[in-house]
Amino acid sequence: MPAFPIDEVLRRIRRTPLRRSAPAVTQMAQRSRDPFRILLACLLSLRTKDAVTAQASARLFRLGRTPRALLSVPRHRLARAIYPVGFYRTKAAAIHAICRQLLARHRGRVPDTLEGLLTLPGVGRKTANLVLIEGFRKAGICVDTHVHRISNRLGYVRTKTPEDTEMALRATLPARHWARYNELLVSFGQTVCHPTSPWCSRCPVAAYCARRGVTYSR
Repeated sequence: MPAFPIDEVLRRIRRTPLRRSAPAVTQMAQRSRDPFRILLACLLSLRTKDAVTAQASARLFRLGRTPRALLSVPRHRLARAIYPVGFYRTKAAAIHAICRQLLARHRGRVPDTLEGLLTLPGVGRKTANLVLIEGFRKAGICVDTHVHRISNRLGYVRTKTPEDTEMALRATLPARHWARYNELLVSFGQTVCHPTSPWCSRCPVAAYCARRGVTYSR
């Protein structure tokens, strides 16, 4: 069986006008490579729209830009600053917990390894990989629901969970695509390859797609 033409698929998606701006965390990374700010912006972005994330991040970092500075801000004030991000009270508590751990175990610096990042409160694999990519320019594969769904729908991987998808991509996806794979597939998933009714009639990679799990399309 011939290998899946991932280079051509990604080239075609990249050349398609998706009419989406870069994610809020990516835009922040383009302005500042501060891993601490990127880490907290990633945390805020979970279950939250990009516009809300960008505004909440700006309000948060007006209160402080270092672990020590934010740890001195009362939790209720952090929660008020980041509202209305999803689970804002829980995230305010996580910000304090992260700041405490960074100061206690890492001299106030964000770890630059996947293993180190995963020890921080509230930090999962998606966030850890994104911090490596955007904050440290290191190799990482950020897998969210779009990446998991589309990679399987295309037939490039066959996995059941996002973590399984990350492991499969690490084994098969050429390293040159790792950093921007998430950003590309998120935009593609939001504009063309929708979860329930993808635009297969206008898809630039329809000829290569296995259409796994697709029951209705336009």
